[in-house]
Amino acid sequence: MIRSAARDGHVIGVIADETRPYLQERASPLGAGTGRHPTTLIADNMAGHMMATGQVDLVVVGADRIAANGDVANKIGTYSVAVLAKENGIPFYVAAPVSTFDLEVASGAEIPIEERPADEVTHHGGRRMAPAGVSVRNPAFDVTPNRYVTAIVCEKGVARAPYVTSLRALAEA
Repeated sequence: MIRSAARDGHVIGVIADETRPYLQERASPLGAGTGRHPTTLIADNMAGHMMATGQVDLVVVGADRIAANGDVANKIGTYSVAVLAKENGIPFYVAAPVSTFDLEVASGAEIPIEERPADEVTHHGGRRMAPAGVSVRNPAFDVTPNRYVTAIVCEKGVARAPYVTSLRALAEA
């Protein structure tokens, strides 16, 4: 999606929002450092500032799984970015292949969320960063409700609300 927009002269720059603490979604897949797309890497807790100060025109995220109603399961932090985008009047797009559509799952409430190991939060570089004995939650994914999704873009086209109809049409195309 970004390559196509850049080819057509619509991309000035990309802000790559990296999920912490596991350092997922690094900027390299966008061609950072290659001159293809000027890319700025930020930690995920900086997204609100970037949006509130007018530095973001639109948001594009991927998806690991998309329910029939358009709820989107993706890397942890996606839901927060979607809420921030809505609050700041910024369109929120999901770019994912049809293979991520799970039309047998009615909504995101039915998608199980994996918990990652606690030491990803309590340790960094083999060094403890949190007090011993502290309780840890480390979900790897979250679910973004469809009400925050402007559109879902896939190789067969664009789905918009109502997603129950538009996702099925794309899946069957």
